[in-house]
Amino acid sequence: MSEHVLTQLTLILFLGIGSQWLAWRLKLPSILMLLVAGFIAGPVMGHQYVDPDALFGDLLMPLVSMSVGLILFEGGLTLKFRELDDVGPVVIKLITIGAAVTWGLSIVLARLCLGWDWALCALLGAILVVTGPTVIMPLLRYLQPNRQVSFALKWEGIMIDPVGALLALLVFETIHHGLGADGVQWSNFPVQVALGFLKTFFAGGVTGAIGAFWVYFFYKRHWVPEYLHSPFALMVAVLAFAGANHIYDEAGLLATTLMGLILANQK
Repeated sequence: MSEHVLTQLTLILFLGIGSQWLAWRLKLPSILMLLVAGFIAGPVMGHQYVDPDALFGDLLMPLVSMSVGLILFEGGLTLKFRELDDVGPVVIKLITIGAAVTWGLSIVLARLCLGWDWALCALLGAILVVTGPTVIMPLLRYLQPNRQVSFALKWEGIMIDPVGALLALLVFETIHHGLGADGVQWSNFPVQVALGFLKTFFAGGVTGAIGAFWVYFFYKRHWVPEYLHSPFALMVAVLAFAGANHIYDEAGLLATTLMGLILANQK
């Protein structure tokens, strides 16, 4: 049993890193090769060699959620406020108007093409709002657009993740606590969205700021040796993620993003 688990873990690492290396050699976006490798190793092979549900069990979703939070923390560390001098309004429009338009169009297209009820279409649309740094960053490295486009897409790809995750959560909760299918009560949804965003910004903002201050203060006072800087920052990021999620679901993504953003812009 233990050998089978070790084999699956080894295969996951091999496919993940090997796919990125192969994408580099073939001059293709790494996300494309990762999708192909995952699809072949999973559904195509019937999960015979790699079965994440069986391998991780109940730990799968917490691990995935935490991993996304750490990816956003790393992404936040690459964001500089000076990059917003030229693209600030564009980024704001992308994560507000752009997200709303994407959500609305996805709902309509899902209804027309898939024939689903409006509730499921709304949930799918909320999920499709997210682009994410794991998709945007490899594409930016591959396409190498001009400076302004690169800054705008990088900021959007990182900042839209908490927004999309919260929107999907709110839609799901509306469906779950509503009447089900097309009978879902949507009349209070705008109020729920507003309250959800306020709670998320409070929980994520406070814990993210505390985490960033903690790391900055300890580093400035030289209370953490240099060789422990990365592990210490990782520990605090995980604590901020878990603490924010404990206060309000999915607020951890915003917490780690803001923590990385604040640390990246300290002098």
